[in-house]
Amino acid sequence: MKKLVLAYSGGLDTSYCTKYLSKEKGFEVNAVSVNTGGFTQEEISETEKKAIALGAKSYTSINAVQTYYDTVIKYLIFGNVLRNNTYPLSVSAERIVQAIEIAGYAKKLGATHVGHGSTGAGNDQVRFDSIFQILAPELEIVTPIRDHRLSREEEIAYLKSEGIDMNWAKAKYSINKGLWGTSVGGDETLTSHLPLPEEAYPSQLEETEPQQIKLSFDRGELVAINDKADQAIVLIEKLNSLGSRYAIGRDIHVGDTIIGIKGRVGFEAAAPLLIIKAHHLLEKHTLSKWQQYQKEQLGNFYGMLLHEGNYLDEVMRNIEAFLMDTQKKVSGEVFITLHPFRFTLDGVRSPYDLMNKDFGSYGEMNQGWTAEDAKGFIKILSNPGKIANQTEGKHD
Repeated sequence: MKKLVLAYSGGLDTSYCTKYLSKEKGFEVNAVSVNTGGFTQEEISETEKKAIALGAKSYTSINAVQTYYDTVIKYLIFGNVLRNNTYPLSVSAERIVQAIEIAGYAKKLGATHVGHGSTGAGNDQVRFDSIFQILAPELEIVTPIRDHRLSREEEIAYLKSEGIDMNWAKAKYSINKGLWGTSVGGDETLTSHLPLPEEAYPSQLEETEPQQIKLSFDRGELVAINDKADQAIVLIEKLNSLGSRYAIGRDIHVGDTIIGIKGRVGFEAAAPLLIIKAHHLLEKHTLSKWQQYQKEQLGNFYGMLLHEGNYLDEVMRNIEAFLMDTQKKVSGEVFITLHPFRFTLDGVRSPYDLMNKDFGSYGEMNQGWTAEDAKGFIKILSNPGKIANQTEGKHD
């Protein structure tokens, strides 16, 4: 039998692929899920049972949460990456790591084919296919949903005809949960004007009293919350739990898809937004203006390339090296107050804070220069404008 590794989530599309490819096409289907956060052990066990029942020969769950942080999330924080100044790249970043892990697994297993359940109208098909073609060009890519342009109703009808009825009734909202945020899609996100209702978000408001917290960073990485140190992925999970109780991190992102159409998706990402905004504030105090300027350009570029599936391009390693180098003095504490549906950045404390009062306090007192120094500086600074104004005035 032809050995195929299928990127398997347990949803309708990949369930259809499992049954169709094993029964109709004669593949030995080896289902693989890649955990990038958001899966409990009980959910993984249920997913395995479902895959085997559908005809998969094997099921494997790869834990890639730490890999996800080390290879992607860390640099999204260093770069303060928010696509269109809004979205922390929750799902797009996950897909890259998942595709890389699946390609590696397929090669180790000696598979001849690799498959996924993406449609022909989304970004994921590009991310999966490009990673597979780069890392495992010898594998043939199989995509029944895309190739046959199947509707949800057609998939359900086929599975029912095979005696499989797992309550495929479409949920009102599509939820994709991971370490770096949860995406939310529904009828409203298919429009340009409707907001997602309160109940669409997976977390609901539980806390109403303001609470101040302290985030500690060491060379750009989160190392403690309220002085309690832990691994970064544990701290992200804790901060997400805390922020979600205040319903923090909700928004709707509108952006350009890889295939050229506009897309709209809701998301809930308390920890990513708290961390990125706190990290950015700390950088404002510890980096020079030109460091901040270049970081903004390269951080946005890094996020765009990642979103569009270009993670394996060597320029990404170049940008990562730059971002890592900028974090040498991004250490200190950031104070944040949590409120229902929002948060405020209260201030920072850092040994590398460039707001050094020995030189002066903005708008108050100059310590490091005289009034005559200031006048001379301003006069020279005005020279280009003065010369241009006088020259242009002669030709009016």
